[in-house]
Amino acid sequence: RVQPVQSGGGSVQAGGSLRLSCVASEMASTKYTLAWFRQAPGKEREGVALATNDGRMSITDSVKGRFALSPDFRKFTLSLEMNSLLPEDTAIYYCAASKWFVRLNADEFPYWGQGTQVTVSS
Repeated sequence: RVQPVQSGGGSVQAGGSLRLSCVASEMASTKYTLAWFRQAPGKEREGVALATNDGRMSITDSVKGRFALSPDFRKFTLSLEMNSLLPEDTAIYYCAASKWFVRLNADEFPYWGQGTQVTVSS
């Protein structure tokens, strides 16, 4: 069973930076997708960014230019560098994994990390 393990996150003031990392070392797949989602209180889970091990990456428009992905495909790792953070970025962030090439849609990911709180104060 694949169990993504997350690290990083925490609290920061607006304009600050945080880094999240996810390792899914049990993937054992020639094709896979790692992604980051987030869920703010009272809101639906939102896709943030995605990377496939054939090199495809995408970042949702609301964070484009502020967030960046750093994949290490040999180590089944995907890090999310979050800069110029805003209070509306406050959410629980989840890493997700799939043994296929999939889209940034939560329903397409069977494996999920434990979630990490990111809090941005104004």
